[in-house]
Amino acid sequence: MIDIKLLRENIAEIALLLAKRGYKLDIDKFSQLESERKTLQQHTQQLQNQRNTQAKLIGAAKAQGKDISELLKETNHLGDSLKEAESKLDSLLEKINQFLAEIPNIPHDSVPQGNDESANVKIRQWGNPKHFDFTPKDHVELGEKLGMLDFDAAAKLTGSRFIVMHDALVRLHRALINFMIDIHTTENGYKEVYVPYIVNSQSVYGTGQLPKFEEDLFRLSGENKYYLIPTSEVPITNLSRDETYQENQLPLKFVCHTPCFRSEAGSYGKDTRGMIRQHQFEKVELVQFTTPEKSYQAHEELTSHAEKILQKLNLPYRVMLLCTGDMGFSAAKTHDLEVWLPSQQKYREISSCSNTESFQARRLHARYKNLTNNKSEFIHTLNGSGLAVGRTLIAIMENYQDPHGNINIPEALIPYMSGLEKISAK
Repeated sequence: MIDIKLLRENIAEIALLLAKRGYKLDIDKFSQLESERKTLQQHTQQLQNQRNTQAKLIGAAKAQGKDISELLKETNHLGDSLKEAESKLDSLLEKINQFLAEIPNIPHDSVPQGNDESANVKIRQWGNPKHFDFTPKDHVELGEKLGMLDFDAAAKLTGSRFIVMHDALVRLHRALINFMIDIHTTENGYKEVYVPYIVNSQSVYGTGQLPKFEEDLFRLSGENKYYLIPTSEVPITNLSRDETYQENQLPLKFVCHTPCFRSEAGSYGKDTRGMIRQHQFEKVELVQFTTPEKSYQAHEELTSHAEKILQKLNLPYRVMLLCTGDMGFSAAKTHDLEVWLPSQQKYREISSCSNTESFQARRLHARYKNLTNNKSEFIHTLNGSGLAVGRTLIAIMENYQDPHGNINIPEALIPYMSGLEKISAK
């Protein structure tokens, strides 16, 4: 949630910044809500002052032994009027919060303007796409010929956009998870956490999925509003909800492996083949809480931590700076890591690393005590995949295949595979 003071003080400039990311701020509606708020607040304050004055008069009359019955009637009337005014004000403030909750984050000055991914900017590239002396197969053909990917079984069990894996491919998938967590905890300084896979509506509101993107979520039926997590960013970031940290406690760095569940609303017809876009997938997520002064340094650091995994696996990739029209709702700035897929002859996203600045923290009421001015200020939150496990598995299958359809194991993963160096059909 953006700072309402920014809208009150310079709404025209904020509207221009939001327009860069394709969002039209309704200035007239906000002005109307603010006008009503000021009027109601003034009226409420006047009633409060009158009630306080009446209380003093009653106290003085009592002290003098006077009849206070008429004064009490006036006070009761004021009390009823005050309750009505406070109720109207609370209702209006809720409308203002709902208005603010629909507004995306303001893009950082360094973010290029553009409508879609065509305006994204390449920052750097690592490694060179491997040259094959045969036509490389995609992960679907490789997995099915190995007898280790079964989309038909998944469709029978659940439906489309799910997968059943078998044997060594499952083991490689699990090896990737353990490898990523080990690197992030032992080399990159993250603390591993385990979190629920089901969260309440406060949690998905806090990170920005609600109210605007409920259709992207899987909601559980029942009396309580529970949702399957779209990413562990949601429960991890919500650890900061209603917390106030000491400045010397920051930064806090968390790594977590969870399944993720997404309805993929609006993506029908996209990436329908294989495991690229599924309703259930695994991720190793990185989350940081830090101070505003250090958040962009932390953003570069977090991005480099995700890159390190790709480097250790020797997978060619590039880092893209997303334009205003391609960023997520809560992000002020995002780096996408895109890994090379030989079958598609293109780079595909494998991680998004975002700085949300104080946007999520305002929704979460997540603060820290600034040691310089001794004031409570909002923390900055950052998140990124370190990495998406299924897409990393795809990248390994395709980049490490041989002419016979076998999958060579990256050197860094061999210890996690009990020495197995190649996945072959039995």
